[in-house]
Amino acid sequence: MRPRPQLPCSLAGLPSGRAFDTRTPAAVPRSRRALLRTAVAGTAAAGAGLALGSVFPASAASRDQESAERVITPAQALRRLAAGNQRWRTLRQEHPHESAYLRRRLVEGQQPFAIVLGCVDSRVPPELVFDQGLGDPLTERSAGEVLDEAVLGSIAYGVLELRVPLVLVLAHQSCGAVAATVHADETGEPLPAHIQYLADQIRPSIDHGQHGDARVDATINAHVRGVRRRLAAEPDLAVKVAAGELAVVAARYELRDQHVRTLS
Repeated sequence: MRPRPQLPCSLAGLPSGRAFDTRTPAAVPRSRRALLRTAVAGTAAAGAGLALGSVFPASAASRDQESAERVITPAQALRRLAAGNQRWRTLRQEHPHESAYLRRRLVEGQQPFAIVLGCVDSRVPPELVFDQGLGDPLTERSAGEVLDEAVLGSIAYGVLELRVPLVLVLAHQSCGAVAATVHADETGEPLPAHIQYLADQIRPSIDHGQHGDARVDATINAHVRGVRRRLAAEPDLAVKVAAGELAVVAARYELRDQHVRTLS
C-alpha cells in the first residue's frame, strides 16, 4: 500500500521575508461597519420556519458544531487550507460544513477564515481544491487573478469588516489568461477589448528570459507574486500585516497532482 502523502513544509507555515507598507489607514466609522455587518448577516428570523433536521445525519451536524470555533491567526488559516488540499489530492474529501445545523447558524452571519483570490478556470474551484464548505473561504475569482477595484474592494471588505486573517492568491498551472498574454506579446496580435484589459495587467510579469512553455510557466509564478505584493502594499491591509493579524500569501495549484504549494 502506498504511504499517505505528508503535508509539505511550505504549507505548514507562512512565507518569510515579507516587506510591507505600514502606513496607517483612515479609521472606518462605526456606523458604516455596523451597516455593512447587518447587511451581510441578514436576519435569523428568516430561517425560523425551516425544518431541515431530517435532511442530514446527526453526525454531520456534530462535526459542524465541533468545527465552529473561530480561526483567528494566519498560521491556523493556512494550516486548515493545507489539510483540506491534502484531503482533496489524496481523494479523501469530507465535503464539510453542509449540515442543516450549519445552514441555520449561517443565517445569523458569517465568519470565513480565509480569502482565496483565484482564477476563473473551471478546473480550480477553491472550495473543492481545499475541501471546504459553507461559511469557510470567502472566494474571489478573476481571470489570471487580475486585480481591479471590485476585486480589491471585495478583499478589503473581508479583511476589514469580517476580520479574515489570511488572503491566499492562488495561481495555477496552464493558466489561459497568462498564455494569451504571452502569445499576444510575442506576436503583436490584438486581443478583444475586455481581454486586453487582463493582458495589460499581466504583461509586466512576462519572463523574457524564458521561451515557449517555460515562459508561460515562469510568468504564472511572477504574476501571482506580483499580485501578492500589490495586495500586501495596500495601506489598509499592510497595517493588519504589520500587526500580525493578516498574512498575504502567493500559492500555485498544479493540475497534474492537484497539489497547492506556497511561493516565497
